[in-house]
Amino acid sequence: MKLTEAEWQIMNALWENWPATARQIADRLPGDIKWAYTTIKTMLTRLTDKNAVKESKKGNVAVYEPILTRQNAQRSALKSLANQAFDGAFGPLMHFLLEDQKLSDKQKEDLLQALKTGEQKGEQE
Repeated sequence: MKLTEAEWQIMNALWENWPATARQIADRLPGDIKWAYTTIKTMLTRLTDKNAVKESKKGNVAVYEPILTRQNAQRSALKSLANQAFDGAFGPLMHFLLEDQKLSDKQKEDLLQALKTGEQKGEQE
């Protein structure tokens, strides 16, 4: 499932603590985001239509909880990035990440360790 940048903002606020009302989600958005309440409700409706969020009623108040996990959203976003920028190949993507100057030595080591762990899991299956 592909999320827009705005939908990521809503989902991050919802993953932070759920279930939540639209007002609670609005309060958790980064300070530079000043969306109207109706905009947030519209995005929550779209996320509900995408089956990323479930809406239920508590009295006359809509309460939301994520159906889509953060991990599944990240996996989908990474696959999309690999498809768009690296012709679907994860090898060049990993090489790019390892060569990127913005990664600390610790982050590079963690990435290499994760790749080794993934290889070992693949060999055992």
